[in-house]
Amino acid sequence: MIRFLIKRFIKDHENVTDSRVREAYALLSGLLGIFSNFILFGVKIGVGLAIDSIAVLSDAVNNLTDLSSSLITIFGVRLGNQPPDQEHPHGHGRIEYIGSLVIAFIILAVGLELLKSSVSKIMHPEPVEVSGILIVILTSTIALKLWMFSYNRYIGRLINSGINLAAATDSLNDAIATSAVILGVFCSKYVAFPIDGIMGLVISCMIMYTGIVTARSAINLLLGASPDPQLVDQIRAIIAKSPVIIDMHDLLLHDYGPGKISGSLHVVVPQDADLVEIHNEIDRIEQQIKTELGIDIVIHMDPGSDPL
Repeated sequence: MIRFLIKRFIKDHENVTDSRVREAYALLSGLLGIFSNFILFGVKIGVGLAIDSIAVLSDAVNNLTDLSSSLITIFGVRLGNQPPDQEHPHGHGRIEYIGSLVIAFIILAVGLELLKSSVSKIMHPEPVEVSGILIVILTSTIALKLWMFSYNRYIGRLINSGINLAAATDSLNDAIATSAVILGVFCSKYVAFPIDGIMGLVISCMIMYTGIVTARSAINLLLGASPDPQLVDQIRAIIAKSPVIIDMHDLLLHDYGPGKISGSLHVVVPQDADLVEIHNEIDRIEQQIKTELGIDIVIHMDPGSDPL
């Protein structure tokens, strides 16, 4: 379904390196997230109040935070697509990473609040009244969360969006958490143990763990992590195919946001090479790296005599 929606609502959807196309992807995923999480929150809050289950209510509140995360996804990408200015010559792409960090803090705050409620439920357990129809309703929400995981992961990989990938991970965790909630609610009918509160405790810990992982990833990108080894290998492969370049060294890559990577590179060329030929070859390689990998790179030439 997500491919149909992409083709239907995103113009020039295959040009994923274009900032406006990336913004359209973020808007689509954000609106889908808002709509889906609003439905999930409404369904779960109703079921949770009906059966007085802290685990179900915790799950509902978690979906409400996911709704706010979808809003951050939309505004984060929109702000990140602002053109470079005098104060920010490399653009504003890292705002997306800040958006991911804000999402992480929201997730952590919600997890801590649910942790307190769950401990209280364990200390003062109350009976949970549940029916088959409510179990069926809760089960149907898992399918929706799995679809959200699928489309966020697809879009995140397609446009290289950390926010979407974080949302995908969160959606998968939500599906697992809801499954645990259903199991706990069902089992609470047959045991006196405060299993509802324990399920709420487990969910809150899962929520906090997701927040920590999301925050760590965003902080690494903001601080300037080492370049992706796969990306380095792709650059090396392009250089190795050149008939006039002997070797490469001193590769530097700077991540200024998704789709906004700049870098520099030194290549070794024969000492007796024709300067015009070398210059044209370097221009061609720079353009190839830009086209295939989306990296604005400057290549410096060093004379050498070692064989390739």
